[in-house]
Amino acid sequence: MVAFGKKLKERQMQEWRGYYINYKLMKKKVRQYAQQIEVGIQDRRHVLKDFSRMLDNQIEKIVLFLLEQQGLLASRIANLNEQQDALQRQDPDIAQLSQLREAYREVARDLLKLLYFVEMNAIGLRKILKKFDKRFGSRFTDYYVKTRANHPYSQLQQVFKHVGVGAVAGAISRNLHELQEHQGSFLSIYDQPALRFQDPVVDSMKAAVDRLSHSTNFLNFLAQHALIMQEELPSPTEEYVDDQRYHFMSLLLNLVNTFLYMVNTYIIVPTADDYSLSLGAPATVCGVVIGSMAVAQVFSSVYFSAWSNKSYFRPLVFSSIVLFLGNTLYALAYDSHSIVILLVGRLFCGLGSARAVNRRYISDCVPLKIRMKASAGFVSASALGMACGPALAGMLQTNFKIYKLTFNQDTLPGWVMAVAWVIYLMWLWISFREPSLAVESSVGPQSSTEPVENNALEEGLNQPLLTNSEDKQEDEDGDGECDGTDEASEETRKPATSLRSAYRLLTPSVKVQLLIYFMLKYVMEILLSESSVVTTYYFGWSTGAVAIFLASIGLTVLPVNLVVGSYISNMFEDRQILLASEIMVCIGILLSFHIIWKYTVPQYVISGLVMFVAAEVLEGVNLSLLSRVMSSRLSRGTYNGGLLSTEAGTIARVIADGTITLAGYLGESKLLNATLLPTLFICIASIVATCFTYNSLY
Repeated sequence: MVAFGKKLKERQMQEWRGYYINYKLMKKKVRQYAQQIEVGIQDRRHVLKDFSRMLDNQIEKIVLFLLEQQGLLASRIANLNEQQDALQRQDPDIAQLSQLREAYREVARDLLKLLYFVEMNAIGLRKILKKFDKRFGSRFTDYYVKTRANHPYSQLQQVFKHVGVGAVAGAISRNLHELQEHQGSFLSIYDQPALRFQDPVVDSMKAAVDRLSHSTNFLNFLAQHALIMQEELPSPTEEYVDDQRYHFMSLLLNLVNTFLYMVNTYIIVPTADDYSLSLGAPATVCGVVIGSMAVAQVFSSVYFSAWSNKSYFRPLVFSSIVLFLGNTLYALAYDSHSIVILLVGRLFCGLGSARAVNRRYISDCVPLKIRMKASAGFVSASALGMACGPALAGMLQTNFKIYKLTFNQDTLPGWVMAVAWVIYLMWLWISFREPSLAVESSVGPQSSTEPVENNALEEGLNQPLLTNSEDKQEDEDGDGECDGTDEASEETRKPATSLRSAYRLLTPSVKVQLLIYFMLKYVMEILLSESSVVTTYYFGWSTGAVAIFLASIGLTVLPVNLVVGSYISNMFEDRQILLASEIMVCIGILLSFHIIWKYTVPQYVISGLVMFVAAEVLEGVNLSLLSRVMSSRLSRGTYNGGLLSTEAGTIARVIADGTITLAGYLGESKLLNATLLPTLFICIASIVATCFTYNSLY
């Protein structure tokens, strides 16, 4: 990945070179400030004042040029409007209309250049602010954004709110629509919010404005759960992935794979305890049965991530075959009366986890203009699979035999999923199209976690403090410039080559985010995996009742993310939501304990709902923050940030399921409290780590 300073220099338009942010100068000033403070020449207050004045001057230069260019574009549109009015008063020929449309398109292309100019400067501002905060450990970003953005004479708002740009884009869109051949139609663009056909340049303008605005909404928030992010500074001529690589049916097959795998994971939860009892094992062995799939996934995530560097089709075929075998073994364990076969079947299911391939396909092969929707689709497919799994198990309440094979509520989940994977394999074989692999030498594959940059200035998120001795080191997010040889700088930008080297790239804030992710996955796994045992012991719930409960809380995923993404995240900072969600998870855990009084259904349901919903909110906000603090070296290659977060969550599930089985030796009467105690400890530890880390950074 090319350092931002070099990228900015290479992609500047020559005729506008003097109007870009002077990133190199400001970076040098930050170094000078650090040296001056170290030797006692300057104090911090003078540095903050001087740096603020420099930023104000840079922003004023950008904004005045932006307004000048907007005026020129508006003038050109006004002239074209006059020509259009003149043509409407006569009988224009096709050549004149085509010439006028092309003139509007030319204005649109110039507007795209201007939007790209603003985007590059916005990213440069964010990066230099982040660099300043890293160097001095201050909250300067928060101070600067709040004081400038809310001032009535703010010029910073012009960079991020750009009303004038939207007006120009609207004028171009309206006039291009008017010039389309719609004889006999009296409808305007305002009467048709969703046009069946739009000029491609209009779509490009809309995508550029949306990317620059990057306002928080449900789709953005949901997409961040997948940790599939866009390139922070796409070239205007290379904004979209080659359409030849994109194939809708192949994308759909990846989403179906995600859905089926999540169904496969949770379809056994309501019946795992009953299945264990039928094989002569304690009911609490359900923790091992459920967790064995996660154990195998710890390893499968690595080799599938590596395999996706070379192919997408072959790993998906392998995944389907292994999952078919795993589910068949799971179903056959009943008649074989073997807990070993049962566990081997679940291990095979875990070895077939192709979620790394699903993520990678979206990242590498889906055009930027729909990648966010595809990422949201990935998360939605996972959420629906999580809800449909228990619901499907609740409907498989039957018992019959064919020859020597038993089909009942314990074995039918295995048989149903085996058939589903066979059907999926046939569909995959017929419809999937292997995309051509792009050359990866210069940029590298864009994998499951590319830092989200556009909204970071508004969020004011700071990185860990850099010491003065790190002058010669590249910034971990890749925005530094080469201070040494080209070979050295290339070395600092190479992707991690092992899990150990990837771990070394983690900053304290990233480690805290991964700890939070570990905690929330642990909490959710404890709640879901022991639900059947706990509810049967305390309330005598049937398999169907457990399935309804699990499906109901699973269905809260999308509505919760809708509320948080559309409203709450616009009202509060991510860090505030993060801490509040952790506290709510802790409250839910405390409410779940069985102390003295009789344990009731309302107590269990309410506490479980509080835990699950708070954990869901926490997951979205945590991944949003994680995507912005992750090193760019962890955005590429096999051992990327997405793999690290997946491993953290999977290990949490393994430990949680192991905790359930170990606590089972104390007896079912003590299972609930015995599993909630370590859950509470981990939750409190994450809250303390969050407070300590952010207090030290801000």
